[in-house]
Amino acid sequence: MTRDEVLAIFHRTHSLLEGHFQLTSGLHSSQYFQCAKVLQYPRYAELLCTEIANHFAGAGIDAVMAPALGGIVVGQEVCRLLALRGGAAGLRMMFAERKDGVMQLRRGFELKRGERVLVCEDVVTTGGSTAEVIKIVRAAGAEVIGAACIVDRNGGKVRFDVPPDSQFAVLRLEVVASPPDNCPLCMKKIPVDKPGSRANA
Repeated sequence: MTRDEVLAIFHRTHSLLEGHFQLTSGLHSSQYFQCAKVLQYPRYAELLCTEIANHFAGAGIDAVMAPALGGIVVGQEVCRLLALRGGAAGLRMMFAERKDGVMQLRRGFELKRGERVLVCEDVVTTGGSTAEVIKIVRAAGAEVIGAACIVDRNGGKVRFDVPPDSQFAVLRLEVVASPPDNCPLCMKKIPVDKPGSRANA
């Protein structure tokens, strides 16, 4: 898919919001990609996640892992598509979630040593959640095959500890994000919206 085609989907589903937003990272921005509004439509979820599945098809992935909450639908759809492309017999999708502020595996999810894992996310800004999941995978003795997302809103500036061709975004663009104490929108006293799941927790 082209950049314009992906952006058209976000505009069609009213998922690219304009205003003053606090991102999950804590940074402030005038734009917010509400991937949940796109992913509520199975046909759009399949279109976007097909780009990820195609990129990693044939990589011998045993498991897909995502950070909760935003990455769960992406991870599940990518895992389904990989399975349709002849994925490993035991291919499964798991998610990590925060407990007492720490990202961890819960709900009986387990990784086996040597398993090949793809980490998936919906939107990457600072990359913190993806980096935490990568650490969980490696701590279990599994291998991180790649890191993928629907939207990389930092223009590829955040690099994860994976080979360059193993870091993939369906849409990559640079959207300005500022710390709250240096936010031009805050300086103008424009009320801030906190649409992210962690911000509303």
